[in-house]
Amino acid sequence: MAEPLTADELLHALRAEGVTVVEVGDWRDHNRNHKGPWGPVHGTMTHHTVTSGTAATVRIVRDGDAELPGPLCHGMVAKDGRVHLVGYGRTNHAGGGCPVVLSQVTAESYGARPSPPTRGNRDGVDGNRHFYGWECENLGDGRDPWPDVQYDAIVRVQAAIIRAHRAKGDDWGLDAKSAIGHLEWSDDKSDPRGFTMPSLREDVAERLRHPASWNPIEEDDMPTRSNPVVKTKTGRPGGEWLPVPLDGPLVTGPAHYSGTVTVRLAGVTPGATVQLRYYETKSGKRTKTGQIVERLGTDGDTFLDVTNAGGHVDKDASLGVEYAVFGDAGTHDLVSGQAQILYWK
Repeated sequence: MAEPLTADELLHALRAEGVTVVEVGDWRDHNRNHKGPWGPVHGTMTHHTVTSGTAATVRIVRDGDAELPGPLCHGMVAKDGRVHLVGYGRTNHAGGGCPVVLSQVTAESYGARPSPPTRGNRDGVDGNRHFYGWECENLGDGRDPWPDVQYDAIVRVQAAIIRAHRAKGDDWGLDAKSAIGHLEWSDDKSDPRGFTMPSLREDVAERLRHPASWNPIEEDDMPTRSNPVVKTKTGRPGGEWLPVPLDGPLVTGPAHYSGTVTVRLAGVTPGATVQLRYYETKSGKRTKTGQIVERLGTDGDTFLDVTNAGGHVDKDASLGVEYAVFGDAGTHDLVSGQAQILYWK
């Protein structure tokens, strides 16, 4: 339990953590304090906006609407990694939630995730009073990508708040378990969707092991090269995502990476849609997918390549590549391919 940071303390903490901050209007005095108290605070909560377009999203989270007046959060993390501060004090972001979750977050006593919130308890605890709230620009459909610069900013924001409360000697914020997602607070919510809160907390915990100025890429200036060769596969079906088989690992996390993977397909019907993308798995389960590169099948062989100039692989996750051929009833062959990847652990 702790009193909230002042607006000046929050701004200083974010900037010290390397966050690019945009101050929107009278954000320091824009709040819902007339509807109830702000604090004591017990944690920080991450959301997705179900919107696209940074300017429109800033307006929505600042002003809200007739049914849910703004501000709807303290800050909005845009696709480009900039954090737009839109309010300070009580904001309409969390709503009612589960008291069991609140007690676990307050004591930081849970394992990988808090206990599942229960519907019967959802209206019992005022989350707007007890949590900092961060909306993140994303459609929330599981397909809209999370750019690495945006995800990095989300991590830095959570770490900045926890680090600032540590510095004040408060009795919460001792570790990353102070950071939760809306879906962990209320059983009728799904946000954030597209990354997992346990993996986010792992990344926040890693930041907190270093000074606020830490930049993980600068820790190792010399990258490792990964150049596995694509294995040949014949008689592959269309209409579904197929992994690109490699003769060795691509990248395992935690790591930052940059590079290109190319594939060559034979027997694709001219004009068929062919898509290629990166993806991540962890403990055998899909955790993230990257942006899709799309081409059309051509006469002769069809070539595709997907590039990521600044990717990040989560801790204990593995990077892979997959493709799909749509609009082709026949089969095709994966003839060859090559990966050219540089990564920094």
